[in-house]
Amino acid sequence: MSNRRIKMTMPDALVILFFVALLAALAAWLVPAGSFQINPENQAIEPGSFSYETSEKTDLPLFAEKGEIGLANVAFEGLVSGTKWGSAIGVIAFILIVGGSFGIVLKTAAIEHGVLNLIQKTQRFDRVFLVTMFLMFSLAGAIFGMGEEAIAFCLVLYPVMRSLGYNAATTVLITYVATQIGFATSWMNPFSVAIAQGIAEVPLMSGASFRMVTWLIFTLVGLIFTLRYAERTKDTQARSEAALIESKFGKTDSAILSVFFIGLIWVIWGVTARAYYIPEIAAQFFVIGICVGIIAIIAGRLSANGVARAFNQGSQDLLPAALIVGFAKGLVLLLGGDDPSQASTLNTLLYHASELIGDASAATSASLMLLFQSVFNFFIASGSGQAALTMPLMAPLSDLVEVSRQVAVLTFQLGDGLTNIIIPTSASLIGCLGAVKLDWSEWIKIIWRFQLVIMTLALITVITAVSIGFN
Repeated sequence: MSNRRIKMTMPDALVILFFVALLAALAAWLVPAGSFQINPENQAIEPGSFSYETSEKTDLPLFAEKGEIGLANVAFEGLVSGTKWGSAIGVIAFILIVGGSFGIVLKTAAIEHGVLNLIQKTQRFDRVFLVTMFLMFSLAGAIFGMGEEAIAFCLVLYPVMRSLGYNAATTVLITYVATQIGFATSWMNPFSVAIAQGIAEVPLMSGASFRMVTWLIFTLVGLIFTLRYAERTKDTQARSEAALIESKFGKTDSAILSVFFIGLIWVIWGVTARAYYIPEIAAQFFVIGICVGIIAIIAGRLSANGVARAFNQGSQDLLPAALIVGFAKGLVLLLGGDDPSQASTLNTLLYHASELIGDASAATSASLMLLFQSVFNFFIASGSGQAALTMPLMAPLSDLVEVSRQVAVLTFQLGDGLTNIIIPTSASLIGCLGAVKLDWSEWIKIIWRFQLVIMTLALITVITAVSIGFN
């Protein structure tokens, strides 16, 4: 018998999703489907309108035919579900196109040359850079709900971070994690707080002062964790070696980076001024990649075939992330989908969860709302989608347990946004991890302590809001 110790490793995200799919299939088999009535004026769920499906329940098949959902069909149906505006097909296309475009940019080595040139000219650039990026991305999450867009910035900043001696996880911390902290504590995000407040029938953008204080506290906690982690894992040798490498920054690099940063300004303008989303942003980055490729061909840095190969390689590097996005969407389909007007197991689970919450005291009910929103986000990792499904139930429920509707909105925000940092069903998280080539299992080992801290802080925030009568 071997005396070697067996090394325990965290299962891959796909392994975890596979077993969750088995549980979802079991739930679909055991739990009767139900649906809600929808108000035709505002498309919100009518409180008290839940009813079970009256037709005879059919078992979820192992293998379905004619486009129906079965356990064996999860991967395919998940990959082709949705529209170009979101999960899964839209996010998958976004990941592959943006990944291919950045593959071209990275293949030119212009970013690498630019970073080396910058390192040689600055001494204390890295600490200021980390703080500035974290604050900027947190504000982006708070102001206009940045999420999927962080994938592109992970691709941009990873070579910079690596040259500065920082690892892949630090790149995700200053970009995606920062956006989700801002997203969760926002006072004006149109994709979460505004939708939730509208459904809950409280004034839009109300309670901003409390949320701004919350944003500041959560952002500082996230920034402190990021700086401590970055300092602990920093590869000073890599930074020193980078500083010793002779810079090869030339006119071609300058032209490529100029086009690249002009393109980024175009993307930021489109998101903020024109409300561009997945289809437009993907097209913008495709244009950036093509323009960079043309410059590289003219300068003799890449051939036309070389540009094509770089695009293919960039897309290929993000293919695992795209597969996980599709598989995660398949879990929702196993439970009957996320349409509240169509009979589904998910609707039944949602209804009974809300009933259980209503039997507790005010502070306990608010805490259970936070827990419920956090767990529910595993299945509906979309701020607007989760608001549409849960707020029509949570808002009237909050009236019954003497919790203000403003607090109900707060529990939705925190439960939705903060769990996006860790759940494998978040398309944005998986895309960002894929961009820096970091496995979800490795990410869990890094982030779980911070996740506990930030969720404890969320619980304290909710209880404080109840105690001061936040309204």
